[in-house]
Amino acid sequence: MLPRATHFRRLAGSVTAEFAIVIILFMLIVCGVMELARVVYMFNTLQMVTRRAATLAANVDFTDAAAMNAVRERAVFRSSPGGLVLGAPVTEAHVRIRYLSLGSAGGDAVAEIPTAGLPACPANNRITCMADPYGASCIRMVQAEICDPVDTSECKGVRYQALFSSIGLSFALPKSTSTAAAETLGAPPGQAPCP
Repeated sequence: MLPRATHFRRLAGSVTAEFAIVIILFMLIVCGVMELARVVYMFNTLQMVTRRAATLAANVDFTDAAAMNAVRERAVFRSSPGGLVLGAPVTEAHVRIRYLSLGSAGGDAVAEIPTAGLPACPANNRITCMADPYGASCIRMVQAEICDPVDTSECKGVRYQALFSSIGLSFALPKSTSTAAAETLGAPPGQAPCP
């Protein structure tokens, strides 16, 4: 029979080894659950970001670059340039805002209005839309989406960036798009048309 002190030393050694195995498994599960929760957070938050951007842009002057930057910042829940909280790599630069016209009378098709085709100011949009609600330069809707800011030709999805670099998750986040009806576009009531 072993002396009591030797028995406790062996027992302490096995408890330490078992604890090390259990803590590693526990930490892996905790990190996995946190990463999964963040993926769900990103899916939901990106849709909310586009909804906020479209709603805000429907009431902001599209010719005012500073106001449009503020819309993008507010869309990612910030009041200054920066990234979405717990949403790296998404920043205000990832928020793309487009203006849409109705394609044809009675049709459901919408078309993006190119920058050169936009009215000179929001008051001119009212005049354009009253003259021809289906005109190619009548802003009827505002669309916001999350796109990779590097490629401006088309909207490519943003790659997910894992919270823990040791977890090798790499996939494209789903394309988030929201559309809102164009409201005032920042034009105060009674504003005169611009030249």
